[in-house]
Amino acid sequence: MTERLPLFPLNTVLYPGLVLPLHVFEERYRRLVGDLLARPEGLPRRFGVLAIKDGREVAPVREQNGHAGPLDGLGTATGDPLEALHHVGCVADVTDVQELPDGQYRLVVTGTTRFRLRSVETGGPYLTGDTELIEERPGEGAGALAAGVVRAFRAYQKRLAGAREASLAGEQELPADPQVLSYLVAAAAILPTPVKQELLSCPDTAQRLTTELALLRRETALLAWLPSLPAHELTRQAFSPN
Repeated sequence: MTERLPLFPLNTVLYPGLVLPLHVFEERYRRLVGDLLARPEGLPRRFGVLAIKDGREVAPVREQNGHAGPLDGLGTATGDPLEALHHVGCVADVTDVQELPDGQYRLVVTGTTRFRLRSVETGGPYLTGDTELIEERPGEGAGALAAGVVRAFRAYQKRLAGAREASLAGEQELPADPQVLSYLVAAAAILPTPVKQELLSCPDTAQRLTTELALLRRETALLAWLPSLPAHELTRQAFSPN
């Protein structure tokens, strides 16, 4: 199944089932939100979130020639956005929107379905793309792997709290569904964007859990050797200023 979606490139990875707040201030993305809000009641208000491979979310400030174009900020020598964006993304459903007096927006979006980007259209005020939805597959042994990931994630949380010189505020209940668990752990772990993108792109839940199990064990072992986390690690949050 394919669908044409507005695209919102970010320096973070959105996962199905996860919530992301967005502050929309650039004119091109204000246009995107305005177009979504102008849709008739009952039609979906959604766009595609893709992690940026080369470039940044916010366009450089222009001294002349008006507002930023759809490709501004994407660091491609050829001008081809397919080279600047990761090709597996997540559909974002707008669940809450607040229009500010100056025309900016505060959004809350929820990730729903993964997609693969097939082509990009650059002729409008913002990028749009032809996307193909990716079917979720459990893979072999997802249930048993999930139990191992839960244990590894608990150990990782404790080591992380110790490295941050913080205390855990009670043990939170983790989802029993292996697929939901795999995306929650991927979102919660402190990992570089390329690694988070690798987790999003896994062909099935079992592969994602297998990768997470190895990552969590590695990160937990590393944390055991560190007296505290570097300051830049403490400030990394999955929040976009755009």
